[in-house]
Order: sequence, then structure tokens, then C-alpha cells
Amino acid sequence: MGGSIFIGGAGETQSEPQLLLLNRANRHGLVAGATGTGKTVTLQILAQGFSDAGVPVFCADVKGDLSGISQPGSQDHKLHQALNKRAETIGLDAYNYSEAPTIFWDVFAEQGHPVRTTVSEMGPTLLSRLLELNEVQEGVLTIAFEVADDQKLLLLDLKDLRKMLVFVGENRDEIGRQYGNVSPASLGAIQRRLLVLEREGGEVLFGEPALQLSDFLRTTRDGRGYVNVMDATRLINSPRLYCTFLLWLLSELFEELPEVGDPDKPKLVFFFDEAHLLFDSAPRALLEKIEQVVKLIRSKGVGVFFVTQNPRDIPDSVLAQLVNRIQHALRAYTPAERRAVKAAADSFRENEAFSTEEVITDLGVGEALVSTLDAKGVPSVVARTLIRPPASRLGPATSAERQTVMAESPIAGQYEEAVDRESAYELLEAREARAAKEEAELAEREAKEKAKKAPSRRRSSSRQSIGEAAIKSGVRVLSREVVRYLLRGVLGGRRR
Repeated sequence: MGGSIFIGGAGETQSEPQLLLLNRANRHGLVAGATGTGKTVTLQILAQGFSDAGVPVFCADVKGDLSGISQPGSQDHKLHQALNKRAETIGLDAYNYSEAPTIFWDVFAEQGHPVRTTVSEMGPTLLSRLLELNEVQEGVLTIAFEVADDQKLLLLDLKDLRKMLVFVGENRDEIGRQYGNVSPASLGAIQRRLLVLEREGGEVLFGEPALQLSDFLRTTRDGRGYVNVMDATRLINSPRLYCTFLLWLLSELFEELPEVGDPDKPKLVFFFDEAHLLFDSAPRALLEKIEQVVKLIRSKGVGVFFVTQNPRDIPDSVLAQLVNRIQHALRAYTPAERRAVKAAADSFRENEAFSTEEVITDLGVGEALVSTLDAKGVPSVVARTLIRPPASRLGPATSAERQTVMAESPIAGQYEEAVDRESAYELLEAREARAAKEEAELAEREAKEKAKKAPSRRRSSSRQSIGEAAIKSGVRVLSREVVRYLLRGVLGGRRR
């Protein structure tokens, strides 16, 4: 089975072994099914299959179960006999327990190495999605980014962005003439949304040292690909943060990786669990960006697998790109659910041996309908398949096991300590301090110049002495008498 991953074998209806060809894995895929039907185990099997083939993997661990991929399965497990029986049933002769080389990540730095990016790397479009901004507010945020770029102000963390927004607000008239109108109301809305993001814990995502995507592309000395497991048990409580972060990762991979065409095996396989959250209430512009990334990133050698409950959770424009499909059971209790089952069945190449629509609702746990691209790039006829048992542990790793894996990680100590270097916040604070100092110095100089221009006085005191007051009083009395005398003479009132 060189050059392929063994997915499973014959179920109730006989079928050939179901394989995922490595040179077709960058054409993307879908793992769908209702809760409890085995999607996470299928993800685990595929991830370890890629790892064994030398392909690095990234996947989000939403429930915590996926951490078990870092540990080998055990004969003491309660399902040991059932797993071995299934291996025999599907013809998996060389079934042995083994772990996959694993690197644990966690945005909150609790269950894995910290994952950070900078505000500048996230960009205004994805950040607007994260903050739930409207088009006008996104425009103002874009202006803030442009001003920061033009003035060489690095936006690394949220305090940089907050300071930049204050600067834009204080200079909005001048900035508006060059970049466009800056509404105070929009600035206020952005600042309020930043506050909400901080209270949800989003500030831990932004800062340095920022994630180096090359760390997701690591392989071991014996040629196996590392499985990068991002703990999302807490992150999933902030769905918009979860989806924006994963979409940013995809976008960065698309921007940074070189074109490779159709390689013999992918450079990286990316599993997007709870994929429906990505598309909930997404604006049209964002959907177009997702469609573009999914369509073009395969030429960079990256395969993307969406994991969700129902294929209808994914827009048709994106769903059309997912040609390797593993469909677990769906439930059909309502008219809407029955329509969803029919739509899922119609997406497969028909098998004359059974009704796809009927089988979808009849599948057991760990059983699925499988269709993958063959060597000619054509989807195979859908087959009812028993998914192979995993070689790694079914269930989560313990806290002690996780810590051991992290301590032995090739990136241990690389991201743990945050760095706060000089950026927009510090530079704008320094500008304000210089301006305040210059203003104080100017006021002091003006006060000194005013004092120099004031008329000089003989005494420092303005009070008169007693002698001066008496002389001035006598002069005033004498002046009045002289004037009175003269007036009487002129007017004829003077006595003769």
C-alpha cells in the first residue's frame, strides 16, 4: 500500500480496500457525520497515516480526545479485542500499536506551546471578522493599518492597535483628507469590540514571538511527519476566535509556501474540525476569500480536510472542492434532515449494490461511505466501509503524558516567554512625551519673554509713603482752589 493511506475495508457489502492516494490528498476532503458516529477516530487514523508517510499534519483537538495520538494503543484497553477483530475482518494483517510524533499547541498556553501572531500579520480583513465589524468600521480599521504602515509603526499586540486608534482619532481631520473619512462613532465601535475580545481572552493570541509556519512542517529523523495538535477545548468557547485563527493559518500557508503543483505527497495536511463555525454568518467577501484559498492552496502542496456534522454546513462553492469524502451516519428525523441525507447521497458516485440514501442512515459507529480520487483523478464508486482501528490510543493523553511530550518537543522553550519589543504603543507614547516636553519649554520661554517686555519700576511695591500721599493731597486741593478762582473771574461771579 505504498503511496497511500489505508482507510478501511469491506463492510456488509464486499468491497475492495479503501485507500487515500497520497498524490491525490492535496485535492482536499470531507469527513462528515452525526455526533458519536466516529468522525474524530477517522481524523485520528488519517492524521497518523499521513504522519507515517512523512507528511506533517495540523489538526485542532476540540474535545481533547485527539491528544491520544501521541500515545500508543494498549492491549489493556477495553476495546482491544474489538479492535483486533475489526483488523482481521478488513484484512489489516500487520496491525500494531504505535504513537505518532506530536507537538502540542495552545493559544492560551495551558495544554501546549503558545501560539501567537501579530496584529499586522492578521490584517484588517480577518481582524474585522474577529471583531464582527460592519463595512464602514472595517474601512476605518483599514485606514488605521495604512497610517501605521506609512509611519512605520509596528502593530504587534492589541495595546499597539488601541494606541493607533487613539492616534487616528486625535488626528482624524488631517488623516481624513489623505486616507478618507474617519468617523468617531466607528472608532468608538472598534474600541468597544477590542474590549470584548480582550475579556474573552483574545489578547493572548497577539504578540511575539510569533508562530513560524516552518515549525508546522517538521519531520522526525526517521522521516515521519509531526502531528501538530492544537488544543481547542477552551478556544472553541470563542467560536469566532477559533475560526479566524484557523483561517489565518490557511491564509499564511497560502501566502508563504511556494508553488509545487501536484507533488507525490502533500507538504502539509490541515484538518479543520467543527468547520460549520467557519461559515456561520460569514459575509460574502469572506466566503469568497475562503473559496479562493481552498481552491488555490492545493498547488502549494497543502491538503485541507473539513470535519463537520453535515455536508450542508459547507457552502456549495467550497464543498465542490472536497473530492475525497468519508461520510459517517446521518440522522433523518425531520423533513430538513431527510433533504440533507438526500443531498449527501447525491454527492457520491452511485454504487449499484445498494441505495446510498438508505445506507447513510443505517451506518454503525466506525462505519462510513467512502469515495476517494483514483490514480486518474476520478472519484471512486462509493463503498460501504469499516474504518480501520487506530494504532494510537483511543482517548486522551494524561496531563503527565502531555507534559512529557512537550518537554521532549523540538520547539520546547522557543515560544514560552513572551517578548514586548518597541512598537506602535511605545513609539506613540514617546512622541506624546516629546510633544508635552516641547510645549512646556515653549510656555516657559514665552513667560520669560513677556517678563522682559514689561515696564521697569522704581519700587517693587506699589504702595505710597505717608509723605507722598500728603503732598499729592495738598497739590490737588490747591489746584481746585486756583481753578475755582479763575472760573469765578471769567463768569463774573467773583466778589469785588
